[in-house]
Amino acid sequence: MLEEKQVVTCFLESEGKVLLLRRSGKVGSYRGRWAGVSGYIETTPDEQALAEIEEETSLDREDVELVSSGKPLEVLDEDLGVRWVVHPYLFHTKDRGKIKINWEHKEIKWIAPEDIANYETVPRLKEVLARVYNIPH
Repeated sequence: MLEEKQVVTCFLESEGKVLLLRRSGKVGSYRGRWAGVSGYIETTPDEQALAEIEEETSLDREDVELVSSGKPLEVLDEDLGVRWVVHPYLFHTKDRGKIKINWEHKEIKWIAPEDIANYETVPRLKEVLARVYNIPH
């Protein structure tokens, strides 16, 4: 039986691009893969989204504006024995220069949303993004 884990995944948007972060070798899963800002839900999903953004990018509440939140997506990972329930969010930020990543990531990249399929991401990240962003085909 798969263990259920509730997480948030937040995408930051600026000038028509979305931020991807490459996971470092120090995290527990999906090392080296591209992801959004994410973390386990310890409070409410809305509060956790803001907490993770601050923790992983150094942006605070005044630096971001909620654009949309989407219906949670179930992501099954048989290898890890986990059923992730991903709560997707999209935030707008004006000042990309303020972003400073923490130990959880080793690289960032601003990409056109339709290019997400070109990256080796955490499972089903494109579908998570599609829940909060209308990806051009």
